[in-house]
Amino acid sequence: MLIIPAIDLKDGRCVRLKQGDMSTATVFSDDPVAMAQHWAAQGARRLHIVDLNGAVAGRPKNEKVIREMIAAVGEQVPIQVGGGIRDLDTIESYLDAGVTYIVVGTAAVKNPGFLSDACYAFPGHIIAGLDAKDGKVAGMKLTDSSGDVALDRAAWGGITASNPFPPLPSDFGGQYLALRFRFYYNPDKSELE
Repeated sequence: MLIIPAIDLKDGRCVRLKQGDMSTATVFSDDPVAMAQHWAAQGARRLHIVDLNGAVAGRPKNEKVIREMIAAVGEQVPIQVGGGIRDLDTIESYLDAGVTYIVVGTAAVKNPGFLSDACYAFPGHIIAGLDAKDGKVAGMKLTDSSGDVALDRAAWGGITASNPFPPLPSDFGGQYLALRFRFYYNPDKSELE
């Protein structure tokens, strides 16, 4: 198992949101570069950086600080970046800056063709990041009033908490794709959701 420290960025600061609500940000650090250096010094084998503003806006918003983080620790530890990545130019820009892996979340669900194009253009560098809750895929900007969205089983072969690794669509052509899932533990049910 690989445990990957996550650094979530909002307005250039390290934060944690309560259930994905941008208005509930708790600031943990005003210095994301120092936080990246901290995790690298602690022996992290990879860093996961999320541009929360970018995820909401649909395009990178914390790119400057992310590039500073890459410059500080990118030689020591592989970095994966997500949040607001909706086009191949953004992927290429991040990879050129030294990012190792790109996490495609919202766009993977809303536009599977984009995910396929990204896998072909950048084999071995794309991660589809999907969060599961209550047996459904959950994510920012994909939510209904309950906070969840159910995917069409045909579109993703039925990715759920109980079936997290179904076959990928045939048009992925064997390109390298990693899937990242975040499941939530429900202590009331003693099971993963």
